[in-house]
Amino acid sequence: MTAESEAVSTGAQSPAANGSGGENPAGSVSASSGALDIVGSRVREERLRQRIGVRELARRVGVSASLISQVELGKASPSVGTLYAIVNELGLSLDELFFRQSHAAGPGAAPGPRAGDEPEAAAPAAPAATRPTADPGVTGAAPEPARGWSVDPVVRRGAGQVIQLATGVQWERLAPPTPQDVDFLEVAYHPGSESCPPDSLMRHSGHEYGHIIAGRMGVTIGFDTYELGPGDSIAFDSTMPHRLFAIGQETVAAIWVVVGRRGAAP
Repeated sequence: MTAESEAVSTGAQSPAANGSGGENPAGSVSASSGALDIVGSRVREERLRQRIGVRELARRVGVSASLISQVELGKASPSVGTLYAIVNELGLSLDELFFRQSHAAGPGAAPGPRAGDEPEAAAPAAPAATRPTADPGVTGAAPEPARGWSVDPVVRRGAGQVIQLATGVQWERLAPPTPQDVDFLEVAYHPGSESCPPDSLMRHSGHEYGHIIAGRMGVTIGFDTYELGPGDSIAFDSTMPHRLFAIGQETVAAIWVVVGRRGAAP
């Protein structure tokens, strides 16, 4: 998938993307628009903090600089693979993206660059052990969990933060913001949607666990492809090249958990 093929969000979603037909809960489009703005501003904030230029981040992730700019402005929905590549490159968690929380930040933390600032030069490349390969790869150790977090442990039905990704993929967070390295999601893959193109499988740190609620999903892991239906589950090592995609004309609804996406300490 080229950068230009990523879906552009202007507030109105296509029927495949917004689930017009009753698949999505009421208000999910406006909620996802807000999440897209948060994701974009958080990516920009962290990129500037690390003094990485737009073109340099685009080069590392393997997309166009214009796509990175559109994502940061909340005008583009990245694919699943592209989003994972960006957060891996910047060392962010999904909690930090959705909830604008920095686990490393504290009351005495130094402020980052102003919103309009651009770095004068790209940050030097990280050591090879913490850098991703051509596919979205492994990041370094997760930051030390923040102390003294006080959050409501309950997420009510339909109250989770929602984001629409490219090609009709939707994520809803099923957990409150916590420092744990766990992505707990309800995912929807609308007909024709996929996590990445069939000739460009994604991979990243961690292990994935999925359970299908409705529809039929194809899961490619390495050279093998599995078809899953309602009630089926799957678990696999996320460092294996993989791809998720909808099969047929029914929207896939599933519960998805990724544990250890940020990688283990060396």
